[in-house]
Amino acid sequence: MRPIFLLPILSCFLPSFAADSKPLLPCTIYQPTTNAYYDISPIAVQPLVDHKKAHKDDRTESWHARGYDTGTNFTLNFCAPVIETVEEAVGIKEDLLKNISAFYEWKGKKYSIGQTSTELVFRGRELSLNYTNGSPCDSPSTHDRRKLKHDDDDDDDEDDKKNKGDKKKADEDEDDDEKSHKSKSAKGDDNIRRKSTLISLACDQNLPLGKAHISFIGSSPDQCTYFFRAKTMAACGGVKEPPTGLGAGGVFFVMYTFGPTIIVQALKLTLNYSFLIFLAVYVLGGIAYQRTVQHQRGWRQLPNYNVWASIFSVLRDIIIILTSSCSRLLPRRQGYNQLPSGRGRGSRADDENRLIDQLDEEWDD
Repeated sequence: MRPIFLLPILSCFLPSFAADSKPLLPCTIYQPTTNAYYDISPIAVQPLVDHKKAHKDDRTESWHARGYDTGTNFTLNFCAPVIETVEEAVGIKEDLLKNISAFYEWKGKKYSIGQTSTELVFRGRELSLNYTNGSPCDSPSTHDRRKLKHDDDDDDDEDDKKNKGDKKKADEDEDDDEKSHKSKSAKGDDNIRRKSTLISLACDQNLPLGKAHISFIGSSPDQCTYFFRAKTMAACGGVKEPPTGLGAGGVFFVMYTFGPTIIVQALKLTLNYSFLIFLAVYVLGGIAYQRTVQHQRGWRQLPNYNVWASIFSVLRDIIIILTSSCSRLLPRRQGYNQLPSGRGRGSRADDENRLIDQLDEEWDD
């Protein structure tokens, strides 16, 4: 016995299988446990075309995050390079400047903290985006001198002279480190520790889809890794709509071709409890998933609601066509002008003649 009865059930799942078999688009991911679909591309800032925005609500600059006690602010983008022109960055080759996705500026010099990446990562239930291969990390001695310089800024005025000397020395050391970064880049990038960025993406349904709120969380002690948190509605997840589906014509063709066979096979299998169990698991499990995970209500809680809705829509149209055609064969109600008088034409003529005779007799009298 051929399993033809499985055709409508398999047709419901085929779009999902086809979507899973195709490679993911950039900046998208499926949640491993819930299979929810995440797309961060709505908050990716696109470059201007001829210095004009493609859409009215598009941003004209990349996203910014305030560094607070770091003394600098950060510029970054999601799954795309920053749209600002970066002509030079410490330790970055010229051909890689156009791929910088995050940077900051310190004392007139720009430092890259990551190259473009479109690969999202789930760690448990936390969604994150990681940028790597930024500018070379500072040596520990330079970092210690920066920290000492920052702490000395809070001392009394009597130490100003000493602080100026330390600041001058720190600037010279930074210049030496920049020269060492360039020399290391010339020799090779294999042994160079470079700056990186880790962005944690959190759901915020109060923000519009294309908006985001970015906060600087902190950095590693060696100023080599920077942590940010971005709240956006794009990180809330959802269901990916299949690119193609079974149209009304296709549903009608399948029902017209395989309908009788499907009905016969389905009637036979109603005696088999395994089919009933499978149907119950499919319906109840689908409703539970749609209600708890996808937060659907009403008829949309049914699994594969769009497919079944199209099938019932076709059936409804067929029933309407058949009933409207058969209604013409039914007797119609007659109006008052068509009500029968109860007598034929002959009896009416006799009444008229009898009335005339009666009038004649009265005139004779």
